[in-house]
Amino acid sequence: MNRIQELSALGQSIWLDFIERRMVQSGELADLVAQGVRGVTSNPTIFQQAIAKSDAYNDELSGLVGGAADAKTIFETLAVADIQAAADVLRPVYDAAEGHDGFVSLEVAPTLAHDTEGTIAEARRLHGMVNRPNLMIKVPATRAGLP
Repeated sequence: MNRIQELSALGQSIWLDFIERRMVQSGELADLVAQGVRGVTSNPTIFQQAIAKSDAYNDELSGLVGGAADAKTIFETLAVADIQAAADVLRPVYDAAEGHDGFVSLEVAPTLAHDTEGTIAEARRLHGMVNRPNLMIKVPATRAGLP
């Protein structure tokens, strides 16, 4: 048993706080899941770093920019594809844990931090775009985010 598996045996769920397309494509994420990683978290900063530091996005990014897509559409297109791929890798964990683990997170825009209805609508929209049961939508930790 490795240390991650030992922690898992003690009831801890280790999540990777990073996602990058090549990591999923190369099988590195699957290897980490086999070693005991139980989830992946993301946020716009994580995606910005991944996109800036990897050429795995170049072709798709060129097409989106060339097609005059706005920044939100470009971000969502790239992020949703990565979230879907990571969620597919983690789906067996989700299934084995009966929906208590094996998630990939995606957050609503922080500009909605004080807008309950906007947050709910955005969470539903993102969930529909990703279309994976093991997507966890993160909402701002504000009074408006509670509902």
